[in-house]
Amino acid sequence: MVQRAHIVAAAGILVTSAAAIFATEIGMPIPAFAHEDRGHFSAGEPGDPKKPARTIKVIMREDGKKMAFDPARITVRKGEQIRFVLENDGTDDHEFVLASAVENRKHAELMKKFPDMEHDDPNAKRLAVGENGEILWRFTKVGTFEFACLIPGHREAGMVGKVIVK
Repeated sequence: MVQRAHIVAAAGILVTSAAAIFATEIGMPIPAFAHEDRGHFSAGEPGDPKKPARTIKVIMREDGKKMAFDPARITVRKGEQIRFVLENDGTDDHEFVLASAVENRKHAELMKKFPDMEHDDPNAKRLAVGENGEILWRFTKVGTFEFACLIPGHREAGMVGKVIVK
């Protein structure tokens, strides 16, 4: 009976693996998260819409071959809640992904393999040309964090900024 249970378990793993490989090969979207561990965020936590927040407008744009966020440096206090109002004034799609620099670099490498990856995270927002969006965030840790566009080539073209939490 134990041997049969092992065979059934192995068959289940084989079917699940085959389905994942097939989904990748036919181009189905792969769920992705803009941080290491879903539910854990290095830069703090999702904000509470019932509490007050300071609003910071962040514009995404291109200037020739250079891509940028304006502003590219933001200073906040530990415990402060920020409503990032995002505006894509560029001619390309852009992202705003808030994490540590290490996490963003790691995720950027994954984005090179899956450039059409969709993000569904409180710390990340992808905007088409002319779109606006918001991220409500509470900074619970002191340190320097990063926001970046992880669409392949954008971070390398300068689309990266810092949040300094004091």
